[in-house]
Amino acid sequence: MGLVGVVMAAGEGRRMRSRIPKPLHRVCGREMVRYPVELLKAAGASRVVVVVSPRNGDAIRAALGDSVEYAAQGRPDGTAGAVACCAALLKGAADRALVIGGDSPLVSAESTARLLEVHRARSAQMTVLTAPDVGAEGLGRVLAGNDGRIRGIVEAADAGGIGGDGTATVNAGVYCFDGGWLWGALERAPVSASGELYLTALAAIGAGDGAGVFAAAAADPAEAFGVNDRRQLAMVEEVMRHRIRERWLLEGVTMMDPASVYIEADVVLGMDTVILPNTMLLGRTSVGESCEIGPNTVIRDSAVGNYCRVTASALEGAVMESHTDIGPFSHLRPGAYLESGVHIGNYVEVKESRFKAGAVMGHFGYAGDATIGERVNVGAGMVTCNYDGKDKHPTVVGDDAFIGCDTMLVAPVTVGAGSITGAGAVVTKDVPPARLAVGVPASIKRELA
Repeated sequence: MGLVGVVMAAGEGRRMRSRIPKPLHRVCGREMVRYPVELLKAAGASRVVVVVSPRNGDAIRAALGDSVEYAAQGRPDGTAGAVACCAALLKGAADRALVIGGDSPLVSAESTARLLEVHRARSAQMTVLTAPDVGAEGLGRVLAGNDGRIRGIVEAADAGGIGGDGTATVNAGVYCFDGGWLWGALERAPVSASGELYLTALAAIGAGDGAGVFAAAAADPAEAFGVNDRRQLAMVEEVMRHRIRERWLLEGVTMMDPASVYIEADVVLGMDTVILPNTMLLGRTSVGESCEIGPNTVIRDSAVGNYCRVTASALEGAVMESHTDIGPFSHLRPGAYLESGVHIGNYVEVKESRFKAGAVMGHFGYAGDATIGERVNVGAGMVTCNYDGKDKHPTVVGDDAFIGCDTMLVAPVTVGAGSITGAGAVVTKDVPPARLAVGVPASIKRELA
C-alpha cells in the first residue's frame, strides 16, 4: 500500500526565545520544516501530514500551503501524542509510515533510503535511524542487543552518564513503522514523568512483544543534530553550508576560500563559475556558467546569465543577461534588468529599470523607472529624477543616445534616439531624436548631423 509521512512540528520551541515558530526558523535560507517535508516526498511518501499546534498552525500553513496535509495537536502531550493525531488521516492508508521531526533539517536522502531498506529487509515493525554519539545535547541513547535488535531508547533526560565519549549510539529521531502495528502501539504508550507520551517508548513496547525493532545507521553522524535553541540552529546552519559548498565544488564551481562563501539552499550555479571570498548567494538566485562573482558581493533572488562578472556589488530581485558586468560598489535593486553586453561600473544604483543591449553606465549615478536604449552611453553623475514627492514617473532614453555627465532627467521625460545632452543639463521636456539638449533647464539646439 506504499508509504506515508509524518512531520512533527507542533513543539513550542521555548528555548528559541522567539516569536517565530521554531519550525519556521531558517537554515540556509529555507524554513526548517521544509527540509523534512521535501525529504519525505523524495522518499516516495504519497501523503505527508505536518502536525501543528494551535499556536503555530496558522504560520506553518501560510508557509507550506496546500503542499501537505495538517493535523492539529491540541495539547503538548509529546511525540507519541503528535503521531497519534494523524490516525484519523493515515490509519489504514499505507503499510509503512515514515516519521521525522520538523526541527531535523540535516537528515539525508541516503540515510532515509537506508532506513527504508533495513525496515523492508528485516520485515520490521519499527526501524530507528541511529548515529554514533557526538556529544550533542538532547539525544536519546539506543539500547541494542547483540542480535542487532533494539531493546529500548533512553531519553536524554534519563540517560545519566551514558555516552558522550563516542561509544554510545544515539537516536537520530527518524522512524519507519509498520502501518498495521503503529496505531495500536501508540495507544499503549506510557505517560512519562513529565506527563508526555514519547514515541521512543514504542521501541520497548515492540521489544517486549517480540516485534522486530531495528536500527539503521545514518550516513553522517551530524544528521542526528536537531534544533532546540539558537546555538544548535547556528551549528546546523554551519553543517548545511558546508554540504552546499561541497556539492557545488563537485559540480564544477571554483571557490578559492570556501569557508568565506555563503550559499543558500535554493541557489543554482553553473559550471566553471568562480566564487570569490566574502560572497553571499541568497534566496532563489541562479548564476550561469563561467561567471566571476565577488569578492564582497551579495546576490539575493536574482538571475545572472553566462560569462558575467559581479564585483563587490549587491543585487536583489535583478536580472543580468549573459556577457554583462557590474561593479565595484554598485547596486541593482528589484526590477533592474541588464540585457546582453551591458556594462555598469562603480557607484551606480539601478531600480525598476531596463538597460538594453550594449548600454554603458560607467560610474556614479542613479537610474530609476527608466528604459535605457541600446548602445546608450550614460555619463558620470546622471540621475533620473523619477519621484515628484507623490508619484513615480518613467524615463525613456532612445537607442544610441549620449547622456552627458551630471545630466538630470526630470521624469516623465523621453530623450530621443541618437540625441545628446550636454554636461550638467537639466532635461525637463522631451528631446526629439538626433538633437542636442543643453542648459538649465535644457533647451533644444541644432539637429545633429
